Amino acid sequence: MFRLFIACVFFLTFAACSSWVQLTAAGQQVEIRSISQVSNCERMGRASSSTMDRLLLIERSSERQQDELFALARNEAGDMGGNVIVATNEVTDGQQRFDVYRCP
Repeated sequence: MFRLFIACVFFLTFAACSSWVQLTAAGQQVEIRSISQVSNCERMGRASSSTMDRLLLIERSSERQQDELFALARNEAGDMGGNVIVATNEVTDGQQRFDVYRCP
């Protein structure tokens, strides 16, 4: 029983540290910029991303969460034909919104 408990703790710790989101080919073409860097760009719409902020009682790293949210938004923006995303709010409960732009 103790071995099962240790295995579960190990798995949850590993899962809390890993990222499951991969960039698509379209997402790899999308940059992350600030609002001041998109003044000459066409706004195409919005993208929303959400990921798990905890696994059971273990809080996930905020850096891992942010990486996953960026990857999800970049993938969505690429599918929309955009090439730039700008975060419009801070990460809250594993969720974040982005504006999608097409820049020259």
